[in-house]
Amino acid sequence: MNGVSWGLLATVLLAGCSGEGRGARAFPVPGEQGPRVLAEVLNASGRPGLARTGTRVLRESGIDVVYFGNAPAASASLDSTRIVVLRGDGSGARRVREILGVGQVVTELDPDRLLDVRVLLGADFAPRLELHP
Repeated sequence: MNGVSWGLLATVLLAGCSGEGRGARAFPVPGEQGPRVLAEVLNASGRPGLARTGTRVLRESGIDVVYFGNAPAASASLDSTRIVVLRGDGSGARRVREILGVGQVVTELDPDRLLDVRVLLGADFAPRLELHP
């Protein structure tokens, strides 16, 4: 490459790294909009992809989802969403309930778990996500 090409490449790279012209972060930093809530999201509806969608909704609102996947077979066909308090006073679960717009908060304290909340998404969870361009 000649001197002009290297200079152009350096200019483009520096402009891309400067952060100018960028919008807001894709997701809020957990704990930025209130106390940090550690959660796992499990699909208990039987509809494929629901845990991933629920995770996206919660992460966009600043909830720290550390795991998502399918619920065990025993609870894999819930009609309504269940938000389980595993530790703490339940404020995190109420916040998750507010974000999702559905669900019943129940308490099943488990001090051995390193999670505040377990979300079992039922058939009543039907979010409306923005489409990407």
